[in-house]
Amino acid sequence: MNLKIEGDVIPLKKSPQELFDYFSVPSNFSHLMPDDIGKFEAGEDWFVFGLKGMPDVKLKVADLVPGKEINLISASEKIPFSLKATFEETETGSNAQLNFQGDFNPMLKMMVERPLKNFLGKLTDKLKSH
Repeated sequence: MNLKIEGDVIPLKKSPQELFDYFSVPSNFSHLMPDDIGKFEAGEDWFVFGLKGMPDVKLKVADLVPGKEINLISASEKIPFSLKATFEETETGSNAQLNFQGDFNPMLKMMVERPLKNFLGKLTDKLKSH
């Protein structure tokens, strides 16, 4: 069962290429993580984060479309999902958006939908202040 969560579109004063260059480095995602993060580690093409009371999540870079899109996927085949960051040029900089998509059974979807919406909202809020 597919779960899609679209983050708000956020106007930023940086160009799409600047945002792409910054967030194509996995360690820079640490700046988007919520304040209640318990763990963050990053490598060349992956990062792991853990929120207090939740299992650690490992994401790896799947696709990069220079200046436009960064697609991260779960490193675990047990819970397949992706987090996509898209950047679109505007007259004053760019619009950025984070989108989540996962393939969960109905029971798991019911359990994770609200926490994931909250998490995506926190990431989006941090992106606004970036």
